[in-house]
Amino acid sequence: MDSVLLLSLWALAGSVSLQTAVQASDACPERLLGNERRRTCPKPCTQDKDCGNKRQCLCDGQCGLSCVAPGRTCPWPLPSGYNFVASLLSPTPSFSALLEVRCDTGYMLPNGLDAAIRRCQGDRQWSGDDPNCTAPTSPQVSCPLPEEVTDTFSIDGSAVAGTTIRYTCLSGERVGNSENLCNIDQTWQYPHPICQRVWCPPPQEVNQGYLVAVQRTEYDVGDAIYYLCKKNHLLDGPNRVTCQPNGTWSAVPYCRARCPIPAERSRVLIGGLKRWPYDVTDSVVPHGESVTFYCKHSRKQCSFPYTQTCFDGRLNPPFCYLEPTWLQYKLFPHRLVSEIEACSLVDLD
Repeated sequence: MDSVLLLSLWALAGSVSLQTAVQASDACPERLLGNERRRTCPKPCTQDKDCGNKRQCLCDGQCGLSCVAPGRTCPWPLPSGYNFVASLLSPTPSFSALLEVRCDTGYMLPNGLDAAIRRCQGDRQWSGDDPNCTAPTSPQVSCPLPEEVTDTFSIDGSAVAGTTIRYTCLSGERVGNSENLCNIDQTWQYPHPICQRVWCPPPQEVNQGYLVAVQRTEYDVGDAIYYLCKKNHLLDGPNRVTCQPNGTWSAVPYCRARCPIPAERSRVLIGGLKRWPYDVTDSVVPHGESVTFYCKHSRKQCSFPYTQTCFDGRLNPPFCYLEPTWLQYKLFPHRLVSEIEACSLVDLD
């Protein structure tokens, strides 16, 4: 601290004789009632004889001329605090002594300064507020997001410095990093990715089927096409398929042929009903239909069921099934395997 400031501080502190001279010249302000925060002013006076023993009529800041005990001291050292250093500028912390509160580098007091001078008052407290040094808040900085990025991506996260964002293409496939970090210098850690257009090639034709779609060389994501099957065929899979974000179709269905029932003179079980094959339309079942045949026990006069499933025009009778002869069917219909008593569980052991 330079010599001019030291002289000014010592002039503020002064000595008793100097204060007496100041008081005599009416330099001390009048008591400003209500303006002194959190303190009680000592007894007012105009001269020393207005005060009791060991007290003098001295200028006490905004309390004006007051009866104070010059030898009494203010708290010292100050309680340790954060982000500041307190230095006593007077020999002792007695009445009118001065101290300096200086904030650590990078911190400031509420009034925007980094230091303050406090005076020891007659109520044995230091003038002014307790030091509160805080780091100045800097405005939040963020990284720019170009319009071509916001128009093609859904951005998850904040572009504030020190934070990360995530990219999701609104359409197409992302080429580049899925995440990016905004640096403190308002630049991005990585280049922004791009959304590459995705399309599907013409859909695959299916055997024995029709493709219902506008003929194009490229189909956009989300485009739909439909499949139909020719007569006597059943669609195996969805009839509607769509172009997916990965450039492929959601499915490839098949047209499956119906199956002739490989039985003529024996009843079979279809859909829970026991029927003669000639009672079934065209004597065929659709792809995926299950047909139960009746087989004769090798040693006993009873029958047991055996189920086969139609798959794309093929329905094979089980190995145990024997087609009745024309004579058996005509002369002894009640003795047909499909008509005799079913075997019990004991018979099948």
